[in-house]
Amino acid sequence: MTLNYMLFAYGFQVVWSPELIVFTILLAVLYLLAVGRFRIHFADAAPVPPGKKLLFLTGLVLLYFGLGSPLNVVGHYMFSVHMVQQCVLYLIMPPLLLLGTPDWLLRPVFRKKPVQRLMRVFTNPFLGLLLFNSLFSLYHLPAILDEVMQSAALVNLSHLVLLGAAFVMWLPVVCPLPELDKLTELRKLGYMFANGVLLTPACALIIFAGAPVYATYLDGPTLLCTPFFSTTADIPKLITGLSTLEDQQLGGVLMKLLQEFTYGTVLVYNLRKWFNREKDADGFDPSDLERA
Repeated sequence: MTLNYMLFAYGFQVVWSPELIVFTILLAVLYLLAVGRFRIHFADAAPVPPGKKLLFLTGLVLLYFGLGSPLNVVGHYMFSVHMVQQCVLYLIMPPLLLLGTPDWLLRPVFRKKPVQRLMRVFTNPFLGLLLFNSLFSLYHLPAILDEVMQSAALVNLSHLVLLGAAFVMWLPVVCPLPELDKLTELRKLGYMFANGVLLTPACALIIFAGAPVYATYLDGPTLLCTPFFSTTADIPKLITGLSTLEDQQLGGVLMKLLQEFTYGTVLVYNLRKWFNREKDADGFDPSDLERA
């Protein structure tokens, strides 16, 4: 399925989602204005390092990439691409946005008592641990995923629910507000390990199934999201040479590998923060070793 074929079959609006391009650009402009020209209007607003800005902008690009690029169309035909889309939206994009958001930008909102009560709930690690992993596993049950794929409204609703659950899952680990960051680095290590364990059964079901389990990908989409059309072609084989089963197994493997890579990267980030904090607390200077 080439880009030209998708453009011919679905049109520019479906393939590239120009409204999402505009939305993403608008968010990027508002963010850059807030951390730049309008920073003086925030109390105790420290300058935002370029690296932090890059994290947030990269997260916005991945948000568009997951929801509005041709990846979204191909994901309805190839399960492996669908799983890459899931990883981008729920495992990679949320921590980038959270890490790229300065605390002073959010603090005025979180000073309000109702918001503080909500955040105490949303930053609860047990809620984050169970909510995302249970919803993600339920979503990938064959009966549920096949049903969702038949309706544009259900597809959009599932994205919204899983995105919310993903942010709740990530908040205890990469919370942008220090006062709500309650877990020690050691507990964050255990938290991320538990997340990896809870997501493993869903991946294993997909990887070790002896036959295709999703009718949507086995028979070709019967309705998909309007205005997609029905097809009975073996799309994975046409694009990659993989059978439907092999494409399904590849999707499970990619999901597990990308999950482990993302969780591992965030763990290294938190361990470095822990090391630097302990080093500063002890007054240790690496140059002392060189002078010695």
